[in-house]
Amino acid sequence: MLLGAALWGVDPLFRIILLKSMTSSQIVLLEHAVLFLAAAPVLWKRRSELKAIRLRHLGALLAVSWGGSAIATILFTKALVSGDLNMVLLLQKLQPLFAIGLAALVLKERLPRNFGPLLLVALGGTYLLTFGWTLPFGHAGSFIGWSSLMALGAAALWGGSTVMGRYLLGTLQYETVTSLRFAMALPLLFVLAQMEGQPWQLDNGYGGWTLVALNLLLQALLPGLLSMLLYYKGLESTKASYATLAELSFPMTGVLINWVVYKQIITPAQLIGFTLIWVVLFMISNQRTQQEPAAKVQTKAA
Repeated sequence: MLLGAALWGVDPLFRIILLKSMTSSQIVLLEHAVLFLAAAPVLWKRRSELKAIRLRHLGALLAVSWGGSAIATILFTKALVSGDLNMVLLLQKLQPLFAIGLAALVLKERLPRNFGPLLLVALGGTYLLTFGWTLPFGHAGSFIGWSSLMALGAAALWGGSTVMGRYLLGTLQYETVTSLRFAMALPLLFVLAQMEGQPWQLDNGYGGWTLVALNLLLQALLPGLLSMLLYYKGLESTKASYATLAELSFPMTGVLINWVVYKQIITPAQLIGFTLIWVVLFMISNQRTQQEPAAKVQTKAA
């Protein structure tokens, strides 16, 4: 699971190149078309599992495919246009908090102790990642309207997708969930790309589109298909709240790439914000680790 999440960190490297030729919706649509072609044989092979899908599973599949795969990826891609790549990536560290809250509602997992105060600390870290040391006045428009809000929206949808994916793995194999994720996202992405009304830019010449096609293929197969297969394989034996901790390798890998490739360095405020959220997640993880042996003892005693 850790390796799968780390592969997501190389995603912006390909996505930023593609943004020079296509819109966010177009990129995500073509990406999912490639992923569907790769996953279709798996879905056909495991078609017998589809008989077990009920209405409640369909809702979870829509949350994973439309929310976590289509809309979240579009929001993340649009947020990259802002130019502050580290801010966009570091805000993804909030995914575990979104997932922990939703896991308590959907999977009935118990909230960590002092979750409210810890959440406030994490929100303080989010503020530093977004505004730095400045007051929000005069900056609220950019925060609420564009890159920060889109990055937060992607984090929330991906965190929710983790929980819904864990729920589905009680009925379907991880390969089936991954295949359905890509297949069910395609109709929505086609509609969104058409509603966007932007023409496809096909004037780059043969050499330019060869580079675009190569980047699209690598982007779809490495941080797309391979990462999701590794991720869902690990998710089979991992709680949703624990699984999101492994996802922190995603922003950390991305930040390293931003430093090497784009010469973007984390600011002191971003580093402190990162540390605050990391401390919160560490405390939550430590609580869960301590609770597991006690739960096992109680089970044996019963």
